[in-house]
Amino acid sequence: MRIKFIFSGLFFLLLTNFTVAQEEDTLVVASAADVIVKKDQDYKPYNALAPAKAAFYSAILPGLGQAYNGKYWKIPIAYAGLGVGIYFVIDNDKQLDRYRSAYKRRLAGFNDDEFSNPNPGGPPRVSTDGLIRAQKFYRRNKELALLVTAGIYALNIIDANVDAHLQQFNVSEDLSLRPAVNFDQFTGKTGYGLGLNFNF
Repeated sequence: MRIKFIFSGLFFLLLTNFTVAQEEDTLVVASAADVIVKKDQDYKPYNALAPAKAAFYSAILPGLGQAYNGKYWKIPIAYAGLGVGIYFVIDNDKQLDRYRSAYKRRLAGFNDDEFSNPNPGGPPRVSTDGLIRAQKFYRRNKELALLVTAGIYALNIIDANVDAHLQQFNVSEDLSLRPAVNFDQFTGKTGYGLGLNFNF
């Protein structure tokens, strides 16, 4: 009787599992035609005039091309470089004017410039040759500061142009260079290298 009871219990358990398994599946799986996968682009669509526009904007107002490209963090760098260059141009020009004015006063026969000795009859603090050397020094520094400032202005334009080009550059997964690890089962050694994948 006990065995009969166990078999009937197992039969009932199998029957309920079988009937549950036969119920209609309510989970609906979409077919491949229904699924649309949209990849996010990590680059801007191609615009042939974008680099020229960015360079033109940076030529008109430094930093405007960087704003056009969306690289706002580069604007303070451009203005800091131009500001420092302009500061050194102005400072060297002022120093050049000081020494040139004193030299002209000395040539005119006066000894009352700021570099003369305040004690009458004593040697001047800066000699006439020293005034000539100082003028050459500050003129050279002024011209160098002008060149550096013009170079920073040109770099501002070049940076905007190149950045606009690179934003449109498509780096797809079709061509990739990845590190590769190859385990040799016969020798038990691991080989390292680079794998170049080209998919088309």
